[in-house]
Amino acid sequence: MLENYIPILVFLTISTGLGAVLLILGWILGPQAPDAEKNSPYECGFEAFEDSRMKFDVRYYLVAILFIIFDLEIAFLFPWAVALGDIGLFGFIAMMIFLAVLVVGFIYEWKKGALEWE
Repeated sequence: MLENYIPILVFLTISTGLGAVLLILGWILGPQAPDAEKNSPYECGFEAFEDSRMKFDVRYYLVAILFIIFDLEIAFLFPWAVALGDIGLFGFIAMMIFLAVLVVGFIYEWKKGALEWE
């Protein structure tokens, strides 16, 4: 039974060796002392306009959180839709409750004006 794992061991050995060889070659052949121009900070090819620790508007974070919530909702909907025939009415009701909570949260955010940028 151990001979079934030999191809996996060979693959792991070759891939680890190749990775190590490429890292060592990059370290040996790469520049060791980059100049000041290469180490200077930039934004999209330009010098930095402001301090990198500037404050962001809280609405940016609210929209990001909303995106994550609705992204997770979709991630839960796909497996639910595939398994709906197996889980039956209980699974359907549980997902409707989950969606209702998300819709209530979305309406709350909409009414609070968290999606408005001006």
